[in-house]
Parts: sequence; structure tokens; C-alpha cells
Amino acid sequence: MIGLADCNNFYASCERVFKPSLNNKPVVVLSNNDGCIIARSNESKRLGIKMGEPVFKVKNLIKENNVRVFSTNFSLYGDLSKRVMTTLKSEVSSVEVYSIDEAFLDFSDHLNLDRLIYIRSKVKKWTGIPISIGVAPTKTLAKVANYLAKKHKEKGVFILDDDDLIKKVLKDFSVQDLWGVGRRYSRKLNQLNIHNALQLRNLDTDWLRKKFSINMVRLQKELKGEVSYSFDSNDSIRKSICTSRSFAKEVREFNTLKEYVSNFAVNCASKLRKQKSYCSKLSLFLMTNRFKSNVKQYYPSITLDFLTPTNDNLEIVTMANKALKRIYSSNFIYKKAGVVLHNTVLKEDIQMSLFDQIDRKKRAKLMCSIDYLNNILGKNKVRVASQGLKENLDFKRNNLSPSYTTKYSDILTIKI
Repeated sequence: MIGLADCNNFYASCERVFKPSLNNKPVVVLSNNDGCIIARSNESKRLGIKMGEPVFKVKNLIKENNVRVFSTNFSLYGDLSKRVMTTLKSEVSSVEVYSIDEAFLDFSDHLNLDRLIYIRSKVKKWTGIPISIGVAPTKTLAKVANYLAKKHKEKGVFILDDDDLIKKVLKDFSVQDLWGVGRRYSRKLNQLNIHNALQLRNLDTDWLRKKFSINMVRLQKELKGEVSYSFDSNDSIRKSICTSRSFAKEVREFNTLKEYVSNFAVNCASKLRKQKSYCSKLSLFLMTNRFKSNVKQYYPSITLDFLTPTNDNLEIVTMANKALKRIYSSNFIYKKAGVVLHNTVLKEDIQMSLFDQIDRKKRAKLMCSIDYLNNILGKNKVRVASQGLKENLDFKRNNLSPSYTTKYSDILTIKI
């Protein structure tokens, strides 16, 4: 049996850990640069605030209902996520971290309702974060079970292990809510008069394969209780790493964009080294302000290859700036940019290039020294010249909460 532990309204819950006065009150968390709403408490959902909605569109609704608004604090959220995952690992033999707020759990040893309730209460006690746990024979069904666990607030757990129960649940479960079914697939399924998960499960497999991709066939097998997505221990590396931001002010100048892109590239490279991996492709994208309908839009992107997989700041920044030169146009004003590193591999899987002229051992020592100094002195104290001299780029974070668990200066103080 496979379980899925999912933190409830994770970002909002993180803000509530150190501010208990926010409990039972509407809370929203904004995207980078305070642009869009990316997390909502249940109270905010009931007010009709939608996920991904630009905050300026619901400004009056927020004010009228005294909704507490927070800027994203990824250092806090990331640290609390690690604490949740560590707590889960203390109770389950194998854990596959799926995202910052979700993890698959291996219950092949033994399973009962009391064990799930205990794990849930332990995570809440040790971290302050409420979670829901759904358990089923496959990952897809575990996702469904977790959805039901959130409905059972008094227990917060749900086991989906009986085939008759599975069929009953799937009959009332919309296909658009299934794991791996996006808007395009759900729209196509609805057009074919397939609206619930049970209908999808009962389709002829050969017909499904002809109409859709192999992934839909795997999904169908999972709904039948056949494992198509095996349990993977959390030793695997992320296949791609992205850093993207919206700018506080729109940018036209190439040199200003170059500073942003260079900082994004260094951030991605640092993440690569933390997971001890290397990338062989880099993508860069730019975006104008899509909310200004009266302005001509431009959304360029480009992907370039490295001769040899790398996690070196200098190589990755150079490639990012090369990509920027190719897609930049002075005819537009840009609101957002992003750097993505693809095709990550471990050191032992690197295929060296015959034409590689870089002293890899020397560069590795340099990156190790840079990481060491930045860990001691602070992020980006040692930097590439094209990152510019500003320690903090101009990003809007007007409602940022303290990083209680990752900065000595922000440690919670108690008056006695």
C-alpha cells in the first residue's frame, strides 16, 4: 500500500505556525514580487478568492474581509518542509518526496488506521503543520484517497483498499481532479462523454491508447489498482531546476535584464551543486506584462546545450547571457524572466566532450570555495560580476514575514 501525505494549505499553514492568531482567519500568500495569489487558507477559498488570481483584482475583497496577505518566504517554507519530511521518515521506512508539501509513503510493512492517525498527530506536534494522509494500492488512488482524507477533518486520514469502495469513490470523482489529467485532457474526455474516474477506468484500453497517450493508459491501470508508477526512494535528483521572477518595475534596458538573468542562473547552479548534479541544457524565457492588453506582447524563449554537463556558475551565467543576447529585443518592456536547467545527471553519468578545455578539478574547487564563503558570509557575497553590485535585486516583498527558523536575527523572542 502507498500513502500520500499532503500538507494542508502549506504556505498559509507555515505563516500560522508562528502566528496562532491567524488560525480560522482568511490568509493568502502571494507569488514572487507580490503579483498573484499562490496559496489560500480554507477561509480565503470560501470568500471566492481564486488560485493564481492577480492580487490587484481582489484588492477590495481582501480589504473588506480583513484577509491577511503575506509575501512568499521560501526559506521559511523550505525549512518547515524539511522538518515535515524528516518527521515522516522517522515513522515510515521509505519516503518519496514529491513536492515541497507532498510525499509518498511506503506502507508495505503494515497498515492500520491508528498508525496513520498517530503519524498525522506527530507531524502536527513536531512541526505545527497539519497534514492529510490517503492510502491506496497505487499512487493515483492514493491521491484520490488523500482528497477524501481532507474531507474527513476530524481524522484527516483515509484508506482506500476495497475494490467496491474504490468503484464507489471513483464514480463521484471528476476526471479533471485526477492526478496527471490537465485541462486539455479533461476537456477532451468530457467531449467524449467521460466525466468521472470510474468511466475512465472502465474504458476499452486499446481505444484509450488510440485516442490518448500511453500516460493515460498507465493512469487507467492505476485506477484499476495496477501499479504503473513505482515507488521511488528519495535518492533521485530533480530533472530540471528553474528560477523565475516577475520584476517590481518593468525593464527595457539590456544590462538590467542581464543582472536579473545572471542572478537567476547562479541560483540555479547553486541548487544543482546542493543535489550534486550537473545539467546539459539551459533554457531562458522573457515575458512582457500580459495584463496590459493595450501593449504589444512578446514571449521569447530559447534552449542551448552545454558541450559537457556542468554546475559551474561561470559556465551557466555565460550561457544564460548568450541566450539573452539572442532573444532580447529593445522594442519591448519586460515584466518577467526565468532560467531553467534541464537534463540533470550525477557525476558518474557525465559524458565528457572531446573539445572540452576547462580545468574541471580547478573549477570544482573554486565553486566549493564560493559556496563555503556564501554560507558563512551570506547569500551572493561572492558573486559573478554580471550579477551586479546590488545585494538584493528590486523585488517587491512588502508583506514578508520573518524567517524564524533560518536566520538568527529572526528567531522568535518570548517576553517573560
